[in-house]
Amino acid sequence: MTEDAGEFFNPKLFMTVALIKYNAGNVQSVMYALQRLGIEPVYTDDEETLRKADKVIFPGVGEARSTMKYLRATGLDRIIPTLKQPFLGTCIGMQLMCRHSEENDTACLGIFDIDVKRFQSSTHKVPHVGWNTLSGFSDPLLAGIPDQAYVYYVHSYYAELGPYTLAQTDYAQPFSAVLRKDNFYAAQFHAEISGKVGSRMLANFLGLD
Repeated sequence: MTEDAGEFFNPKLFMTVALIKYNAGNVQSVMYALQRLGIEPVYTDDEETLRKADKVIFPGVGEARSTMKYLRATGLDRIIPTLKQPFLGTCIGMQLMCRHSEENDTACLGIFDIDVKRFQSSTHKVPHVGWNTLSGFSDPLLAGIPDQAYVYYVHSYYAELGPYTLAQTDYAQPFSAVLRKDNFYAAQFHAEISGKVGSRMLANFLGLD
């Protein structure tokens, strides 16, 4: 465990954290981020393993339609919405937890009843790449993170603001940076490369009951 991680996280003994295995990039960096927090995740698409895990993370970088096709082919589209433990989706994981994505007109998992849209702006570059701020939040997932803290984004599509929005970011227009519905959490930014703020959020997630 790194010194920074040790400031705010004491992993529970025998915790099992499952990373959902599917055709997505950037998974290795998420695994490294969890290892820095003292967790050795299990990378799996096995239903029994996912259901028995203490926490489940749905990370990755990818394209909506091809990823949803893979989830349906493996049955993960059926399994994911029925999981009962704390669940965190990041980046494309967050977008696929929504109802629909404008990326290739894709029907998604529908956990969050909101849509994912493409940035349309004559004044802002698309994709949105770089550091930006979080605001408007109050939830254990974001405990200890100050208002206007910076996190790192790489995305061309965004989840609309809605009743599940825990935190927002403004780029061309305000959008959902973090979502929550019951045991399901999601973040658009890349926690694994967002420095201490990202590590704090991951540690908070691992500490959820």
